Amino acid sequence: MKLYLLAFLLLVSISLKAQDTNKNLTITGKVLTADGLPASGLLIVIKDSKNVAFTQNDGTFRISSSAGSKQIIIKSGLSTLEQNIEVGQNQLSIPTITLKEKSYELKEVVVTAQYGPQSMKNSVYNVRTISAEKIRLRGATNVQQVLNTELGFRFNNDLTLGTTDVELMGMSGRNIKILLDGVPVVDRSDSRESLNQIDINTVERIEIVEGPVSVVYGTDALAGVINIITKNAGKSLLNISARVQEETAGDEYAALSGAGVHNQNISASWQNKGWNALVGFSHNEFGGWNLASKTATIDEVNSATNRWKPKEQFLGNTKIGYRNDRFNIWYRLDGLKEDIDSRFGINPNNYRGKLQTYTTNRYTQQIQSEYRFSKKLEVTGVAGYTDLQRATKTVIHDYTNNTEQLTADAGEQDVAKFNATIVRITAQYFASKMVTIQPGFEYNRDAASGQRIKGTPVINDYAFFASSEIRPTDRINIRPGVRFIKNSVYDAPAIIPSLNTKFGLSKNFDLRLSYARGFRAPALRELYYDFFDASHAIMGNENLKAEQSNSFNASLVWAGIQKDDMQFRSTATGFYNVFKDRIDYGMDPLQPTVTTLINVSRYKTVGGTIDNTFILKNLQVNVGFSYIGRYNRLIEEPTLDVPEFMWAPELNGNATYNIPKINGSISFFYKYTGNRPGYQVTTTGGVQTANLVKIGAFSWADLMLNKNIYKHFTINAGVKNLFDVTQLTNTSTASGGAHSTGGASVPYSYGRSYVLGLIFNWNKN
Repeated sequence: MKLYLLAFLLLVSISLKAQDTNKNLTITGKVLTADGLPASGLLIVIKDSKNVAFTQNDGTFRISSSAGSKQIIIKSGLSTLEQNIEVGQNQLSIPTITLKEKSYELKEVVVTAQYGPQSMKNSVYNVRTISAEKIRLRGATNVQQVLNTELGFRFNNDLTLGTTDVELMGMSGRNIKILLDGVPVVDRSDSRESLNQIDINTVERIEIVEGPVSVVYGTDALAGVINIITKNAGKSLLNISARVQEETAGDEYAALSGAGVHNQNISASWQNKGWNALVGFSHNEFGGWNLASKTATIDEVNSATNRWKPKEQFLGNTKIGYRNDRFNIWYRLDGLKEDIDSRFGINPNNYRGKLQTYTTNRYTQQIQSEYRFSKKLEVTGVAGYTDLQRATKTVIHDYTNNTEQLTADAGEQDVAKFNATIVRITAQYFASKMVTIQPGFEYNRDAASGQRIKGTPVINDYAFFASSEIRPTDRINIRPGVRFIKNSVYDAPAIIPSLNTKFGLSKNFDLRLSYARGFRAPALRELYYDFFDASHAIMGNENLKAEQSNSFNASLVWAGIQKDDMQFRSTATGFYNVFKDRIDYGMDPLQPTVTTLINVSRYKTVGGTIDNTFILKNLQVNVGFSYIGRYNRLIEEPTLDVPEFMWAPELNGNATYNIPKINGSISFFYKYTGNRPGYQVTTTGGVQTANLVKIGAFSWADLMLNKNIYKHFTINAGVKNLFDVTQLTNTSTASGGAHSTGGASVPYSYGRSYVLGLIFNWNKN
């Protein structure tokens, strides 16, 4: 049973009449979806009692209750259904309950890498989901905060640029595909800063697929896919919601603006007779941390270290669509304006300091449609266009008279433009109950221009892919796939194959085994981006090869405890990835002072996880552990005694307790990230030595309280970063990149913060 199934309430009124009201009865029933499939994993509650149960894989449930007239509550993501049923004294079963929604409308359904909406249990992929309810319980204001306590994720901060990157399965963000409703999100650099440039208030759920999904999604999907699914209009005729949340930044705070974190959102949705529309607007402001003001003294400015840059975001979105039984079409527009303020120290000789502003403007349009020609044939189309502009403005600020003047140094006034187009068409042909075939075509176009871009390069990518799902028995699901690529710039792999399988070993055991080849195309910024200033020299490499990987993944799911008031589920996974021609930064052999992009011949990651979910009445607990090894052979040199892998542990735990008496809940999120070890090769007197280096371990914890007040309001309050983590130890003495912190502590957070938020939600049915 997943936490996200507890988001909303579906009420079914059932009259249970018996002559003996003091007799305890065990009542059995069954819940089906509108398309006749079992509705598994739903919570069944006898109102005003402690009796609960869960629907099993076949939709059945057993629940204890005294005789008499009772009200049963079915908790799911569905709308309200009311039904009265007469139960006699000796009648211990009730008629089958049929929901209004179809199976693909259940909250446990996933769409990422699937033919169409499919239950998590039936998917050949091991998919994790994070629901809107879980996001709300965390009081999250961006996607990073949501993923931060998830198993396998690690974030790195770049204080120079004010951006954040993510790691998954021991691989950097450039190997992770970020999707918004299935459309790739465009980033300026090789980091995944776009994760914090998506309006969290629009998110319905986040789906995470670990392992290569290159057959379906093409480049970048070596480590996996993060697909952010946005909200639809819902069932109400009209819905209006608003959110205000205030946070401190460490011990720094100013009400509504300035120091601290300030978030505001307002949105509305409407639906009627198949038509639906949504519109929303958000404003996010971070006032900086450990940051001296523009009118500060020289000593105040120069004494501030690890300054966290002020950031302000304006986000807007609109979505309009129409659907009926056979046809669904919708259009979405997202807009972002982000300003990051960077302030340097003051020259004591002239009282002047350098100030920079990084401005990002992004507009994303997408249109998607689905048409069911018959029971056997469905066609889906996706088209998207993204325009991204990143501007750098640099001024010299004179603190004696508070005036500013533009600089003329190289690289300090710049506008870089990126745009991307995607068209994807797929067909689903249900040949029989055993075989489904999915052919598809995809076209991608990437273009860039700017002072730091060589010329105005354009990359065209054409791909044909095909896969099928074969079910020889009810317990076996086999999905082979293949992708063919033609690229206008680089030599693409001739073929990208994959094979995913699922075996139902028993009623409670599911085994998934998969092999996939992944690839990542050299990005425009890696091929044609040159950056030179007073302290950095980074040059693109037009001769880069595409990254390739061979990945093996396995998972075993056990759902062996499914009692009336208790459920336990455990998932164990393992992975092994081998990379060829991995793209990374390195020294130009002809220009030792210049950093460029190179292909590393070999790189590997290996690891495993175990994740456990336990539910007992109003309590849900999740505990997970991972152990990931990263390839550590910096050079192939037998004289160096260096282990092949360096290992890092990780432990996380989440607990949520619903408190009916106060109409609220309390949630605790915890994560321990162990030391991240590695070896640094140094040369002294012509002799190479390998020294152990590491980034230190840390623990992160959040505590949040959510309570419904009155009819339309929810208040959330709590503490984030309970252990006040700010810096991580770092024993490395070398710089690993343009903005690395070799030899110094690694900034991770601005410390413990206190949260208070208010959510308003109003519906008109």
